[in-house]
Amino acid sequence: MVDKQKVLIVDDDNNIAELISLYFTKECFDTKIVNDGESALKEYTAYNPNLILLDLMLPGIDGYQVCREIRMKSQIPIIMISAKGEVFDKVLGLELGADDYMEKPFDSKELIARAKAVLRRTSAAAAAPPESSRSDIKKVEYPDLIINLTNYSVLYCGKPLDMPPKEMELLYFLASSPNQVFTREQLLDHIWGYEYIGDTRTVDVHIKRLREKLKDHEAWRISTVWGIGYKFESDER
Repeated sequence: MVDKQKVLIVDDDNNIAELISLYFTKECFDTKIVNDGESALKEYTAYNPNLILLDLMLPGIDGYQVCREIRMKSQIPIIMISAKGEVFDKVLGLELGADDYMEKPFDSKELIARAKAVLRRTSAAAAAPPESSRSDIKKVEYPDLIINLTNYSVLYCGKPLDMPPKEMELLYFLASSPNQVFTREQLLDHIWGYEYIGDTRTVDVHIKRLREKLKDHEAWRISTVWGIGYKFESDER
């Protein structure tokens, strides 16, 4: 018998939490509900879920801090769920390490679809063979820039550069296909693992932050292709 995947639901509105639990139970998931940030941090360890659905407006420790503390210890998938729909809130959540962000009210089918997409992506990464047995090492090198997605590290001008996971994945994806143009929709699909529902400003914000950290180099740069999207432009490849 295959063990059910477990979902930790963190929401201070128990009615919403119970409704979400019902959606996932019908899809053969096991669920557990907690209503505050402190309980979320305790149950995340005790329950050992495959996925966390995390509300932001929680009593005590808010969802942003919960995400931040979990990301210091684990890469467990996290989907933030909130009534806060501003681009700033979404980008902040993603930068703190959330895998996705959904705005309330949400469609139950969309929530389930996004959760399954995140879990598929996580399972695929976990099932990948060790780097020593693969020929496709997840590392690209340019003058003054080394991006290693295996250990999530970036060396820029010889120094480690702090970067949230999604920024690093976006940079690696572009840099691993130099001079190839990608639309915003393609980048959302590849980095987040499904067709992102919503505007494409998320990509623009992530590109802006990458450019703030990585100034144009004489041998490479992140270029905008007006009306289409972006590319990692390299003079050497």
